[in-house]
Amino acid sequence: MHSFLGKCAERLENGSPLNRQEALRIFEEADFLAVGKLADRVRRRLHPEKIVTFVVDRNVNYSNICVSRCRFCAFYRDEGAAGSYLLSQEEICRKVEELVSQGGTQLLMQGGLHPQLGIAYFEELFRAIKKRFPRIRNHSLSPAEITHIARISGLTIATTLRRLREAGLDSIPGGGAEILVDRVRTEISPDKIGWEEWAEVMREAARQGLPTTATMMFGTLEQPAEIVEHLFRIRELQAQGGTFSAFIPWTYQPGNTELGGVSASGVEYLKVLALSRLVLDNIPNIQASWVTQGAKLAQVALFFGANDLGGTMLEENVVAAAGCSFRITREELIDLIRGAGFVPAQRTTDYKIVQFY
Repeated sequence: MHSFLGKCAERLENGSPLNRQEALRIFEEADFLAVGKLADRVRRRLHPEKIVTFVVDRNVNYSNICVSRCRFCAFYRDEGAAGSYLLSQEEICRKVEELVSQGGTQLLMQGGLHPQLGIAYFEELFRAIKKRFPRIRNHSLSPAEITHIARISGLTIATTLRRLREAGLDSIPGGGAEILVDRVRTEISPDKIGWEEWAEVMREAARQGLPTTATMMFGTLEQPAEIVEHLFRIRELQAQGGTFSAFIPWTYQPGNTELGGVSASGVEYLKVLALSRLVLDNIPNIQASWVTQGAKLAQVALFFGANDLGGTMLEENVVAAAGCSFRITREELIDLIRGAGFVPAQRTTDYKIVQFY
């Protein structure tokens, strides 16, 4: 295995990507620390300046009403059920105002697949936000939400994206990817879009020039080969002209969910993160998830391939509903980066540096 890893390292240094068989063998057989060390080498080659970035943002979950009812989700409620809600436009704008007052630059809006909210609702909301807060980057709506909006509005994906973009949508987060293999999706989210529909939204976003990110939620019912397949499907979408600026893997949080089970371990998280850096040679940034892993493990992740710590998240409700409630301030994030020996830098959604610390 040592000589196999050495050959893989040599090929990666020469710009030759791994294939599926190599990636699976590394994932299943290679020494955990050796994989981390290799991912760190790739990270340092791609980001030699020793900078670790973050964005000041807020997750606004505009509604928890959702017809998808995913088995891994603790956040959703049926329409009319106790605890269900839909924020008013004024409530949303008040949250954005708080974000702006704290020097924030990115708004991430995601909710459930609400049975009543069509394209007109989002056009009106996005226009109001852009008018009041023209400098805020509206990085919102997952492919599942966009597909749902298109379906209930009787529109194509292309028309839906064009209209949302014209109303003020600036970029699309890659949420709802879970594992991009339909065997897994059928088990954990049978009423949600399949992997090809997720991919089609991202292909169309790229055709229209919308920046995107890609994600993976692992630790439910997937096999190692399906984690590898997910990574290669993301890499292939990018190679076809994708606009993914970053990849963000995180672990399933089982608390309060129908699916139940146990969380992936810190070691499992770091190995998947490292494999992501090795496979995704055409995606510039790998983001560590302090939201699901906590600050200390996120700090370790900076030596396993990650070069970004995501957002400060003034608010987050979806993961918190599963009982995972790590919080972190901008100052703590800066100290965490500096403590690991890196230079902290606040960035925009598209990875332009706002300021160094």
